[in-house]
Amino acid sequence: MSSTARVVITEIMNQVTNRNPNEPEFHQAVWEVLESLEPVIERYPKYVEAGILERIVEPERQIIFRVPWVDDHGRVQVNRGFRIQFNSAIGPYKGGLRFHPSVYAGIIKFLGFEQIFKNSLTGLPIGGGKGGSDFDPKGKSDGEVMRFCQSFMTELYRHIGADIDVPAGDIGVGGREIGYLYGQYKRITGLYEGVLTGKGLAYGGSLVRTEATGYGLVYFTEEMLSDNGESLVGKTVVISGSGNVAIYAAQKAQELGARVVALSDSNGYIYDPEGIKLDTVKRIKESERSRIKNYLKDHPHAQYVDDWQGIWTIKCDVALPCATQNELDEASAKALVTNGVIAVAEGANMPSTPEAVKVFLDNKVLFGPAKAANAGGVSTSALEMSQNSLRYAWTFQEVDAKLKNIMINIYRNASQTAKEFGFAGNLVVGANIAGFLKVAEAMLAQGVV
Repeated sequence: MSSTARVVITEIMNQVTNRNPNEPEFHQAVWEVLESLEPVIERYPKYVEAGILERIVEPERQIIFRVPWVDDHGRVQVNRGFRIQFNSAIGPYKGGLRFHPSVYAGIIKFLGFEQIFKNSLTGLPIGGGKGGSDFDPKGKSDGEVMRFCQSFMTELYRHIGADIDVPAGDIGVGGREIGYLYGQYKRITGLYEGVLTGKGLAYGGSLVRTEATGYGLVYFTEEMLSDNGESLVGKTVVISGSGNVAIYAAQKAQELGARVVALSDSNGYIYDPEGIKLDTVKRIKESERSRIKNYLKDHPHAQYVDDWQGIWTIKCDVALPCATQNELDEASAKALVTNGVIAVAEGANMPSTPEAVKVFLDNKVLFGPAKAANAGGVSTSALEMSQNSLRYAWTFQEVDAKLKNIMINIYRNASQTAKEFGFAGNLVVGANIAGFLKVAEAMLAQGVV
């Protein structure tokens, strides 16, 4: 790193940590991007002169609010809600809502910051934002979830709109939650508009949205492999998680000829050397809302291990971390490399620690970073916005084809940008720079705002 670039990046990083203390996830996300921008700073001093870097790490708006609701026993409960509208240079804020006990301002900032560049990479006109609450929908009745969502939207509605900010789902926010949120928005505003994505097909949702992040991850992975003389045919794949992303990544990987042998949840993982039976997993996770270990009731030949992180010790060709941030650490990365992994692509947001990423890059493992590899979900959300604006619905095949094309273009853009700036094969640098350049040019054109 040149002395000039080092000074600029160090100053901005110090500013971020001082203004946002005790938010390690946000610091990690910012550092990963800033570190990648060294060659950009050297080649284009105009971004430094215009204060683009200082502005892009500071959210345009941060909203924190109280969410009171009544449980089934008549007791008043209080949670905290968040919406961080990070950057609208290329379009309305776009990003999911996460309902999980771990949610706090730092998590939402990290997710919103990542969303800026992910959304830019899609090539679609959407800015970056994120939101959520420390509410945990697990173990709650439908009535409790509905009352919470209605209270949450009673505040959030003031800050969103089809051309302002369009939330979607994330961890803990699926079709049920989106339905309750949308119903309350419509009830309060009287507007029937595309203000949320991930809606049900009966009221403006898009085909493929449920499958999109998982499908997109695999389309990206297949293109990454293809560009390096490989394919998914005959490959052994390990996938962490067992939510929508993991399930539909497994489905698409199987369709393309791979053998998926493991899935996990927050308790442990299942290993089925014959190949995971997705019908069973879908029933357990989507209908029964149960734990992954129940897979053994239908398939006693499989193994269950009460240690979710141990999934990375399974020998595989391709690893797809699809659970949560920082789930794959340095030791896990070394275990994967020792066992011969050739490709890793991130389905969750920032699931690999910086140390793990370094292990993969140092060992020439093909590595697809989250902001590129898991952009399929937000891409299809943007396609849902387009369909809502048109008052029209595309077929499954039409949306799927558009999604596949977007993911292939994301890979090629990141790969080409990495080469252009002297980091051939490093998709982390390529994705960060490609995502940044589009947003930075828009910010320059719009002046100091």
